Amino acid sequence: MVSSRIIVAVVAGIVVAGASAAFAVTWRSPVAAIDPPAPGSFDPALVRRGRTLAAAGNCADCHTLRGGKDFAGGFPVPTPFGTIYSSNITADPQTGIGRWPESAFRRAMRSGVDRDGRHLYPTFPYDHFINVTDEDNRALYAYLMTRQPVRAAARRNELPFPYNQRFLIAGWKLLFLHRGEWRPDPARSAEYNRGGYLVEGLAHCGACHTPRNALGAERKSAQFSGGASDNWVAYAINAQSPSPVPWDADALYIYLRQGWHPDHGVARGPMAQVVANLSSIPDGDVHAIAVYMAEKFGAPAPDRQRRADELRAQAGSPSPQAVNETAGAAIYAAACGVCHDIGRPPPYGGIDLRLSTGISNPDPRNVINTILSGLRPVEGERSPIMPGFAASMDDAQIATLLNYLRARFSNQPAWTGLEKIVADARRTQTVFLNTSAEPYDAPVDPAQRDRP
Repeated sequence: MVSSRIIVAVVAGIVVAGASAAFAVTWRSPVAAIDPPAPGSFDPALVRRGRTLAAAGNCADCHTLRGGKDFAGGFPVPTPFGTIYSSNITADPQTGIGRWPESAFRRAMRSGVDRDGRHLYPTFPYDHFINVTDEDNRALYAYLMTRQPVRAAARRNELPFPYNQRFLIAGWKLLFLHRGEWRPDPARSAEYNRGGYLVEGLAHCGACHTPRNALGAERKSAQFSGGASDNWVAYAINAQSPSPVPWDADALYIYLRQGWHPDHGVARGPMAQVVANLSSIPDGDVHAIAVYMAEKFGAPAPDRQRRADELRAQAGSPSPQAVNETAGAAIYAAACGVCHDIGRPPPYGGIDLRLSTGISNPDPRNVINTILSGLRPVEGERSPIMPGFAASMDDAQIATLLNYLRARFSNQPAWTGLEKIVADARRTQTVFLNTSAEPYDAPVDPAQRDRP
């Protein structure tokens, strides 16, 4: 009898201790609300700096529903666990962050906890924002608190049990949220370290370009080895890059600044939005990002460099026809060759497809999306343009064309299952266009973001 009581007491103690530990891990105290500060109370220079930082962080695109008010949230983020909707980060006091003090904003950025003490889902990339300095958080806060308030209640996330239980996120953070994973390297240049700060922090490049594990966290051992974003492929941006021509800092700078490069291709999908935002940040920051990322790509092997030099030397000259692909050749000649075979660079011609990263990539989705929707011109710029063929080609014809492109313009093995991938891409685009006022791949003028 005595031993049974002891056992019961021990078990009860373990349960209480476990519950106490779980409470300590998951509970976060609310931060007292404030009266919304007057926009004029913020230093204009700080607000301008915050605007630049928000552009570097791509904040507007994730917190703005297509066709909706800036920063009002509601943008759907599909995940393997369900759909999560972004929050309203305007200065509205009821549905936004208007009553948040700066300390609450900084906690959300660093720890993924809102003003009420709720854990935020890591679709908000605080695992990168943990690297943002107090000074930059202060500027971001000033910028957001001076935006037009929009009353827009948060949409309910579409997550099944148990993923709808926010206390589980505390466990995720214990495993994957670690302060100080990125530190400036005193042996490297100030430009390199500035690029690293942006890439590993606000710009959160790895959030798309790094594969994720079963719990949705980035696989740090495979950093920048490629991922996915909104049904587009985020290419590997390290030594595993599929680009036929190796990237260097100069090419990266040009691509990030203008959205295309003749040796690599055109920024599409989510990357087009990133480039649009980067257009409003200083040249020095864009170049710093390019310098940092060039180190991640590394120096190419001699054989790869030799192959790239041969391709660049051939650029603009006719490429060999693919054998046994008469149907694909006919579609190409009718729809593509008139621009891609004339040897003129964009915007008056198409890039040489032998240099296309998309055609050399193991996954054809980016090429398919581009064939379906085309390339829209950027107002006021000499940007690439291409018609979409969603209405004029069926899935079988696009699959035939893709087989031809892969065989003629790359030395990679044939893609498989193309008709299904095309059908899935077409269905995804149809769903998007039916629920959006703005085409996903249309670049956005950052100046428009501050207009009422």
